[in-house]
Amino acid sequence: MDPFLTLLHSFSSSLSDSELSSLKFLCRGKIGKRKLESLQSGRELFVILQEQQLIASNNVSFLEALLKNIKREDLVSQLKQFVDEGEVNAPDDQPDVHEKRLQEAAIEVICENVGRDWKMLMRKLGISEVKMDRVVAANPFNLQEQLVQALREWQKWKGKDAKVTDLIKALRGCNMNLVADRVEQKLSQLNTEMGLNQYKNPSTSHRCE
Repeated sequence: MDPFLTLLHSFSSSLSDSELSSLKFLCRGKIGKRKLESLQSGRELFVILQEQQLIASNNVSFLEALLKNIKREDLVSQLKQFVDEGEVNAPDDQPDVHEKRLQEAAIEVICENVGRDWKMLMRKLGISEVKMDRVVAANPFNLQEQLVQALREWQKWKGKDAKVTDLIKALRGCNMNLVADRVEQKLSQLNTEMGLNQYKNPSTSHRCE
């Protein structure tokens, strides 16, 4: 499927009924009243907006304005990622469950221990200045949230290639060795717990077919 259509389908799936109603209201000057009333999903709305050439993969300003109006900054962020990279990470482009759990634990430790130097860390991870500026603009007064969102951007950007070892390597590259040590300690503890849980719950271990 076309990456832009995949993105629109994802947006549609995440809209609540009230958000869809708000979008329809915002489009009342662009789409006839009768047609608007018949729409049952965001997907149907997006199809009409595409037909009227109000949104396209190379023209997302109207869509961005709609999403901002309904306060869906998370979707605005995904849209900007699409514009930057021309694609959206599909579900099968995500790390496996174990790796994702390790990353979440590492991110928690990093956010508790890295302060104003977070941009240095994100540069080491390859995040662009433009993306960091967007994160700061979205969370101007919350330093910890800036770091959280920047790390989420890194996860989205890297997809299944995101590795917790890259986080540790970047920390050490920034001479944040104490934080790196704490991350490794946390991961070791988590791996031990997960190993014990697997031992206690044989049903979670691999079965022979």
